[in-house]
Amino acid sequence: MAELKKMVVTTTIFIVTVLIMPLNSATLHVPTCRSYCGNITIDYPFALQHGCGHPGFRDLLFCINDVLMFHISSGSYRVLDIDYAYRSLTLHDPHLSTCNSIVLGRRGNGFSVEPWRSPYISASPNNVFMLLGCSAISPLFQGFADRHLPCRNVSGMGCEEYYDCPAWDWIGRSKIGSKFGSGPPECCAVSFEAIKTINLTKLQCEGYSSAYTLAPLRVDGPHEWSYGIRVTYSVQGGDEFCRACEATGGTCGYSDVDDHKDDGVKQLCMCGGSNSTSNCESGGSPSSRGAWSALNILAGFMVCALAWMTSHKN
Repeated sequence: MAELKKMVVTTTIFIVTVLIMPLNSATLHVPTCRSYCGNITIDYPFALQHGCGHPGFRDLLFCINDVLMFHISSGSYRVLDIDYAYRSLTLHDPHLSTCNSIVLGRRGNGFSVEPWRSPYISASPNNVFMLLGCSAISPLFQGFADRHLPCRNVSGMGCEEYYDCPAWDWIGRSKIGSKFGSGPPECCAVSFEAIKTINLTKLQCEGYSSAYTLAPLRVDGPHEWSYGIRVTYSVQGGDEFCRACEATGGTCGYSDVDDHKDDGVKQLCMCGGSNSTSNCESGGSPSSRGAWSALNILAGFMVCALAWMTSHKN
């Protein structure tokens, strides 16, 4: 009888090992979407792991040595801040000209996004791009009559004010056409909406500066401007899906698709070892249900074994 009891215990332990261990890895593991980089919180719709966040923002942010980087077709930029309340990011380009330094030689990145990304991210309407040293045959000036260029002030900022920066004296270049002169202006301020892309090579410009305002804040003079690129973002279709997912204990994510296409992308609610196209209360995947069936089988076996051992105790 002792040998039989020993055999029952050994068999029970074996079944627990075979069934419970795969269950732990398959259904009890919750995918972790990293939520920070340095001192910047990474929240929906952004993410650092593939498959996390909203598909429209996939492969956009990277954390390198606790420095958050923003990568698009025109290059990589350091993220200084993510403002979730106003749905915006502040980016830094090391070759961006400021009031104290003008960088020429087309070393700056400019700002240009992939067409499929444009519904999700764009430069803020309160962001002015000041293009420097553009050629007379630049596409920027084509199709405009003399002295009627696309150069404009944006949110109270423009080249007339920017010409007062000390950096112009340091580079020793004349302010060609700054107001009444012949030829293209040395500086031409435009909004992102006006030309849709800031590509220094295609525009044949030597450099650029970018500044933004945070309404209703207004500052006096270019030396007090906030230099950088302010980017706004939008979640197409709203974020109701993610809110419903997180309310049921899930993690917002998406299906694995072609990185360069948005066709067929599906948002997913990651619920442990199963995924849902709605929320975690809508039912698990077949594999999850199968795993729980295995638990039922194990529970039934253990109950029978204990009952048998009790009945044969004496």
